[in-house]
Amino acid sequence: MPTNTLETFENPAPGRDYMIRIRVPEFTCLCPKTGQPDFAELTIEYIPDVRCVELKSLKLYVWSFREEGGFHEAMTNRILGDLVAATEPRFMRLTADFNVRGGIYTRVVAEHRAAGWEAPPVVQLP
Repeated sequence: MPTNTLETFENPAPGRDYMIRIRVPEFTCLCPKTGQPDFAELTIEYIPDVRCVELKSLKLYVWSFREEGGFHEAMTNRILGDLVAATEPRFMRLTADFNVRGGIYTRVVAEHRAAGWEAPPVVQLP
């Protein structure tokens, strides 16, 4: 059953910055102008602090948007806001790649950084 509740669990490695990447290839919502379905692939990338998002609850949360209308930008920022509120990550990025509509593809990228958190330097190996 769809729900707007996101469950979390304790980060198993809170002393380390590590990236969790979640791909959601079947996001669906409704166009607020026409009521027709909009389809997108969501990519969630985050560095957890104390909590991680539980995947079954994420699936049911994403499912809850199927009958809801909203502009791509609003949907992306709302989902990011809900995920940040639930997990309070050090860093989170949500990329929403919406399928073509009227010959136009839309990609919306929204980010959150916790106060005082800085990304570690990139390591380049030979």
